[in-house]
Amino acid sequence: MQKSLRDQLDPSQVNCLNEAHEHPLKSILSKDAPVDAAFLESDADEQLLLNVFFNQKVRVRSLVIHTNEAHISQAPQDVRIFVNQPSIGFEDVEDAQTAQAFVRSEEDARSGKPIQLHYVRFQNVNSLHIFVASNQGDEETTRIDRIEFFGSVNDTTRDLSGLAAQEE
Repeated sequence: MQKSLRDQLDPSQVNCLNEAHEHPLKSILSKDAPVDAAFLESDADEQLLLNVFFNQKVRVRSLVIHTNEAHISQAPQDVRIFVNQPSIGFEDVEDAQTAQAFVRSEEDARSGKPIQLHYVRFQNVNSLHIFVASNQGDEETTRIDRIEFFGSVNDTTRDLSGLAAQEE
């Protein structure tokens, strides 16, 4: 069954390169409902590199990247996704193996329609790394108001983060 993977995110490891200090990735990925005023925005230019880690292995089927209508020209356009990279930076995106790449149309950005991922490449995912190379209107900064991941937890893994240490 495909469901939101928000509860499987590991907030302690989530980070974004080139995010504006006032508008970080964590503000739109909290386990609570996102605040209406929260959004992710790039800092120095239009590029972003989102590093999203899960607390257990998951199968990711689709994702939604949504930018509000008033800022549609700042919505991501050219996007590349990498899987299970222990550490990735802007200097690595050209050489790393891309799991999936796509160019979003302005209509896709406007509708917030789910982006279907290649099922075979997203089976045992510990981390996703989303590189945004450009935005819809060649704006100075890129903006994402909401990002959501959909899929399922791998049956063979368990989230042990909630277990307390037991004394012998």
